[in-house]
Amino acid sequence: MQRHRPGGSKAAIRFRTAGVVLLAAHLLLVCWITLRPLDVPWVSAANLHPFAGIRADLALGPAEAVRRIGKGLVLLAPLGVLLPIAGGRLVVSPLGSLMRTVAAGALLSLGIELLQTGVPGQVVDIDSLFLNTLGVALAHAAVVPTLRGRLRRRAEVPALPREEPSQGRTPTISRVGIAP
Repeated sequence: MQRHRPGGSKAAIRFRTAGVVLLAAHLLLVCWITLRPLDVPWVSAANLHPFAGIRADLALGPAEAVRRIGKGLVLLAPLGVLLPIAGGRLVVSPLGSLMRTVAAGALLSLGIELLQTGVPGQVVDIDSLFLNTLGVALAHAAVVPTLRGRLRRRAEVPALPREEPSQGRTPTISRVGIAP
């Protein structure tokens, strides 16, 4: 059974609400970045070969490769922290939390890539799916266990005073049969 301080549930609700608001704001920003039509004279073909785009980025030199690959890693990385905060659970399996968060990030990235097929100037890239999912996983692994540990320690309540010890068995009255 989990005990909370008086007023602790209000803090948890505020914390969860802040997580939901930040999550919604981040998703709106991601949608604006990835799904707005671009006015470009030509568009390259879709990249459906895994790691072909990453190899091409690495061929451009280290500085350009770090910029392009880093952009793919950072785009959805905040979801790795915001999704567990919006969930609001402090006591949860670390591996289960990581798996749920990575799965949600991968599905969201896949949805974005599928929506990009209908947006002028945007190109589908399987490597961005991999990089976005890896960014979610890295952000979750780096931040969430420490954050949950701090929040659990903060929410701990001092032990309640113990009840008085038992005084022994409760006396019983023997049953008397009914006289005829």
